[in-house]
Amino acid sequence: MADSSKKIVRVCSKSEVGPETVKAFAVGANTLAVYNIGGVFYVTDDECTHAAASLADGMLDGDVIECCMHMGSFHVPTGNVVQSPCEVPLRTYQVVLNGDDILVDLSRNAAGEPA
Repeated sequence: MADSSKKIVRVCSKSEVGPETVKAFAVGANTLAVYNIGGVFYVTDDECTHAAASLADGMLDGDVIECCMHMGSFHVPTGNVVQSPCEVPLRTYQVVLNGDDILVDLSRNAAGEPA
């Protein structure tokens, strides 16, 4: 059986992402967006699925992130498309908290299912 712990990587500390904000972090070859929504942390890919734009540069409204380029939006907890022109859901990651650190399991989505 494969060791799934090799897919768990540190992204940042909790203190680096203020309440009701989103911030991008480089993690290996990936750029991930970390959201702090009501004290709950979520992690998604940072790049919009519609066009090459950083979601961390977009507008966070509750649990919806709006892309700054074409105003398409996604539901952060699920990655589901909320507003066109986006059509492809956003990749989410399972968050693992360890003290003040935010880690993600790159092999699982936010619901804990295999990616």
